[in-house]
Amino acid sequence: MISYRHARRDELDQVLDWAAAEGWNPGLDDAAAFLAADPQGFFVASDGDTPVAAISVVNHNDSFAFLGLYIVQPAYRGQGIGHGLWQHALDHAGSRVVGLDGVPDQQSNYAASGFVHAGATTRYVGAIMGTAVPGIRPARPDDVAALVDREAAASGARKAAYMSAWFQNTPSRKTLLGPQGLCTVRACRVGAKIGPLLADDTDAVHDLLHAAAAVFPGDIMIDVPDAAPGLARLCADLGLTPGFETARMYRGPFAKGPGRLFAVTTLELG
Repeated sequence: MISYRHARRDELDQVLDWAAAEGWNPGLDDAAAFLAADPQGFFVASDGDTPVAAISVVNHNDSFAFLGLYIVQPAYRGQGIGHGLWQHALDHAGSRVVGLDGVPDQQSNYAASGFVHAGATTRYVGAIMGTAVPGIRPARPDDVAALVDREAAASGARKAAYMSAWFQNTPSRKTLLGPQGLCTVRACRVGAKIGPLLADDTDAVHDLLHAAAAVFPGDIMIDVPDAAPGLARLCADLGLTPGFETARMYRGPFAKGPGRLFAVTTLELG
């Protein structure tokens, strides 16, 4: 019998393994920061005691939530289990505006649930030469409050619990701060991802990307919204290749931030 419930901590690790199997390439240390955002925002559908589908609906503040990690195990697809879990989890958001980054084959389903297309995000992938850059340093704990404010101003939504955890340096996640920008780089199952990235000008972007590439070896991945065409051009100039695409969609009105050189933190939590 299928039941819907909150995910346990060990089950979130399992869901991230499912995400890796789907090719989403999560970070090595995502679970702790994700849970800090909203411990009640992760759900599974279970067949008996065995999770067979997952979704997250994380309440970032009193007016905004974000949906992600929507995965149904192949043997359980086409049976309405995912849709039932979707409806169960969306109740957690209440009357909040809900955002998501949807893969192409699901966007029509999201639209049927009231989500409206608001833009696209493209993942750029490739090798960048890592170099130490004078003036760029690891963020310190006393920087975090200001970094949360800067990310909120750029993205249009304040995500205090999530970003406060995200900007804490761990062995597999580092935030770098320069005079005109910041970025977080995290080791993933393959290579590393940069997000968020916020910069005042193109020179600051170059410096941050080269400094970030020196932190973890392997290819770099950056999820760039189409509202940041300048960053997309810089990624192309650096030899990064566009690939995986998603659509940013919202249920309810949402005002985008003004960040023009901006990469999203994650496609799972926004």
